[in-house]
Amino acid sequence: MSFELIKKNFGFGFMRLPMIGDDVDIAQTSQMVDTFLENGFNYFDTAHGYINGKSELAIRECLTSRYPRDRYILTNKLSPNFFEKQEDIRPLLEQQLEACGVDYFDFYLMHAQSLSRLEHYKKARAYETAMELKAEGKIRHMGISFHDTAAALDQILTEYPQIEVVQIQFNYVDFEDDKVQSRECYEICRKHGKPVIVMEPVKGGSLVNLSSAAQKILDRLEGGSNASYAIRFAAGFDGMMMVLSGMSNMEQMLDNVSFMKDFQPLTGTERDAIEKVCAIFRNQELIPCTNCRYCTEVCPQGIAIPEIFAGLNALRQDQPVPQITGGTASDCVKCGQCETACPQNLKIRELLTVAAEEL
Repeated sequence: MSFELIKKNFGFGFMRLPMIGDDVDIAQTSQMVDTFLENGFNYFDTAHGYINGKSELAIRECLTSRYPRDRYILTNKLSPNFFEKQEDIRPLLEQQLEACGVDYFDFYLMHAQSLSRLEHYKKARAYETAMELKAEGKIRHMGISFHDTAAALDQILTEYPQIEVVQIQFNYVDFEDDKVQSRECYEICRKHGKPVIVMEPVKGGSLVNLSSAAQKILDRLEGGSNASYAIRFAAGFDGMMMVLSGMSNMEQMLDNVSFMKDFQPLTGTERDAIEKVCAIFRNQELIPCTNCRYCTEVCPQGIAIPEIFAGLNALRQDQPVPQITGGTASDCVKCGQCETACPQNLKIRELLTVAAEEL
C-alpha cells in the first residue's frame, strides 16, 4: 500500500458516531459509510477505546464486513492505557484486528504522544515493536497522534525518524494558541517532512456551535456551514494528508462531503471572517474541551465532564444550557484520573468546582 491509495484528503473518524442510547446506531452509521465511499472518500479512523470499545466493532459491522479490503484505508492506534509492557502489545494488536475484522491496519499510530507518555512507550519498546509488526505486514505504516508542545514533537521526530505520519490537533482557533501550538507543531512536521493528519478541525463541535456574535460574522459569507469553514481552513495547508471529521449523523456527513468532494481552500474574504471569529473566541474564556471523552472513561464517579463543560461554555456565550445527564460536577472526589487522561491538559478538578458554582 502506498499513500497514493488515499483518494481524498478527508477522513471519517469513528469517535463520535450516531448513538441509540449507549449503543452505536448501526443502521445510520452504515448509511453514512455508504455515502462516504460513494462520494470517493476511503479513509477511516478508530481506536481501541473509542466509545468504550464499540467503535472498532462498528467498523467491522458497518464497513469491513460489507466492503472488500481494497475499498478503504483503515487507521487504528496503540493507546497507552491498554498496555503495560512489550509483551502486551502483540496480543492487543491481534484483538484490534479481530474486532475490526481485518488482517492488517494501513496506519497504526502511537496514540496521544507527549513527552510524559513517551516514557511509557519507551519502557515497553512500543515503537520498536510497531516496526517489527510493519515488517511482518500486520501494519503498513507507523505514525503518531500528538498532544504536546512543538519542542516535544521535534524531539520525538528526531529520536524516531521512522515515524511516517503525524496526527495533530489543528483548527483556526488553536492555530496561534500558546498551549495547543497548532501552527508550531505543523511547522515541525514540515521541517521533518512528515505528512500531517488533522484531528479536531472543528474543535469538538466548538466551531460549529458559535456565539451569536461569531455566528453573525459567518452568516455574512456565501452560505457555507460553520463546519465547512473550519474543515476547509485545515485542509488548505500544504502537507495535509488527511483531515478527520467525527461525524455523528447523516446531516453532518452530507454537509461535509458536499464541500470536500471538490475541495476549495478558503477565500481571502472567508479568512478575514475566520480571524474575526477567533478574536471573539479569545475574549470568551471558553473551556477548550474537545469532547474526546477520555476523561469519562476513567472517572470513578461517572461525571459527565464534557457535557458539563459544554454547558458552562454555552452559559458564557449566552446560549441555552443543554440538559446534562450523568454525574454532576459536585460529585467530583478530586482523584485526578481525568486530568491524567485529558489530551488538552485541562485542570478538570478546578473547572468542575467552577461549574458546580456557575451551573
